[in-house]
Amino acid sequence: MNTKSPFSFKLLMITFTAVLLLAMVGSFTGGVVLSAYFSSDAQAAPGLPAVGLPQTEAKPAAQEADILAAYENALSDIYAATLPSVVSIRVTQRVDRPSGLLNPFEFGNPDTPQSEEQPREFFDRGLGTGFVWDADGHIVTNHHVVADATDIEVIFANGETVKAELLGSDPNADLAVIKVDLPASELQPVTLGDSDAVKVGQLTIAIGSPFGQEFTMTSGIVSAVGRTIRSGNALFSIPEAIQTDASINPGNSGGPLLDRDGAVIGINSQILSRTGSNSGIGFAVPINTAKQVVPTLMKGENYEYAWLGISGGTLTSEVAEFMKLPEGTQGALVIAVTQDGPADEAGLVGSDKTLTVAGQEYQLGGDVITAINGQPVKTMDDLISYLIRETRPGDTAELQVIRPNGQQKTISVTLGVRPSAEDLVESAREE
Repeated sequence: MNTKSPFSFKLLMITFTAVLLLAMVGSFTGGVVLSAYFSSDAQAAPGLPAVGLPQTEAKPAAQEADILAAYENALSDIYAATLPSVVSIRVTQRVDRPSGLLNPFEFGNPDTPQSEEQPREFFDRGLGTGFVWDADGHIVTNHHVVADATDIEVIFANGETVKAELLGSDPNADLAVIKVDLPASELQPVTLGDSDAVKVGQLTIAIGSPFGQEFTMTSGIVSAVGRTIRSGNALFSIPEAIQTDASINPGNSGGPLLDRDGAVIGINSQILSRTGSNSGIGFAVPINTAKQVVPTLMKGENYEYAWLGISGGTLTSEVAEFMKLPEGTQGALVIAVTQDGPADEAGLVGSDKTLTVAGQEYQLGGDVITAINGQPVKTMDDLISYLIRETRPGDTAELQVIRPNGQQKTISVTLGVRPSAEDLVESAREE
């Protein structure tokens, strides 16, 4: 795996920021910073020529041009160095539809006659993005890019197109691993970053195939960290997602989100939009989650998550007040407990009453989890993140809870294996 970064961008950005700040200060203080360039003959130092108007404009303009050129070159360098690691992914998926329905935008010829005795077969084609994980041909993308695919093609930036096979997929983290059969000399793995070190405001770069426009680069900043998003493919959430305003659109899915050194800090996965196109809010699965899940998928195995067996939310100050809990109480409120699940067997209880105030309905009466294995739990996100990153099925978790009657108690729970969405639905039907 490539661990060297070809970029020395940090110093450049510090210089760029400093110059901008100086320019701003000069503007707001009546041109103090630039005053030397606008000195009159009377203000010139003895023995030195006066500075004329052409000279006053040339130096700042040249400096700004140099800085912008350096910034552009740095982005171009990141793109050029990362491009061989990024791939466009084309998939074909079989879709079952009644024979009487025909989508005029479907692939294929709608005028082709078919026998009434033969079922129609329809195929959807999708486009996504991925990146080379290692020199063995493993490529990482989103689960939803390759889910139910009957055929997968990988297109490299040099135009080479090869077939790929799906090794493993995880709908819970929206991650998948596909593999191409190419010699190591033709593969350039990405450099992996550290999503735990990501900070709001830092530069982000996305490379992908938005709307089919392959190998498009967009840039922005990290606009938030620690977001919890629904996977879109399962009933569980993805914690610690990175939010960015770098433009992400359909086709970017599965592509890398890069930092200023060209290291991958996330896998572009979702957008928040009412129109289906970018509205300035995109989400990436953190690369540290991929580091945890991908090695298992490469083996063709399912990644197993520890499962507590509850649904709930962050305790709000209103609910804490309604439940007459001590002022300042924080934690994860248990709303429902899965029957015969780990939490149920350990004796955790969910909410058993509702209260409607000013048209707003509140769930009350469940246990409040305030810590797990000695780690404080202030929000539901804290609990989800800890379970995913720090526990495995079969582990025993010590939960500090506040019971509905205000009693504080420690409850030991033996964590199970997170069930599939199908298993949960079937279990609900049986109940």
